[in-house]
Amino acid sequence: MRILFFCQLTLIALLPHTVHAAPETALTATDTTEAQTSQVKQSSLESAARWGLDETEWARFKDLMQGPLGLQSPHLDPLSALGIEARDDAERTRYAELQVQMETARVTKLLAYQNAYDQAYKRLYPDILPVNLIGTAAQVSPVTANNRAAVFVTLDCKACDELIKRMQGTHQPFDIYLIDSHGNDDRIRTWARKSAIDPVKVRSRQITLNHDQGRWVRLDGQGDFPAVLRQHNGKWVRQ
Repeated sequence: MRILFFCQLTLIALLPHTVHAAPETALTATDTTEAQTSQVKQSSLESAARWGLDETEWARFKDLMQGPLGLQSPHLDPLSALGIEARDDAERTRYAELQVQMETARVTKLLAYQNAYDQAYKRLYPDILPVNLIGTAAQVSPVTANNRAAVFVTLDCKACDELIKRMQGTHQPFDIYLIDSHGNDDRIRTWARKSAIDPVKVRSRQITLNHDQGRWVRLDGQGDFPAVLRQHNGKWVRQ
């Protein structure tokens, strides 16, 4: 037993001393936090840039949406939020101008696509009344197009039919919004036929057929139907 133990000690002594390198240290909690912070900052910078804002303005927007403004209007875009809470006239003007520029670009794209959609509809379904794909006319926007009237109607409204008939006789362009269409194109087409909407005027977009999709509520509409609204000084006013 002593001889075996002595041999083991001798063998260990003869083995070269090996220095084992420590394994690479894994990312520490601090490293992980710093990486996450960097990602969040980069994301904020990119989001701010999309709205024409800098990092400080973006941070203020996020802070505003954590307060009463965010509770009252949770879906406000950054420019509207900062403009509403502007601290002076210069800030208010800056955000208003940025929003006008962005809205102009957005609506230009929407109208270009709507035009392409209309042309495709004419080719594919020449005998079916087209329903407006986008329905930009009654949106709250700094951009207006020829001050077209927005006419809000309901399915079972005799006064609506009479108003539409009179308005068609004036040959002025207007946009119809059916409150209770429930997003059903056939429903709005059936109503249009019942109300004797001129299909030629619809195809030429002198008259457009639109689902309301909550616009009446967003415009804070009140009163009975039909309702005719036009833009005046950037606000929709009932006529």
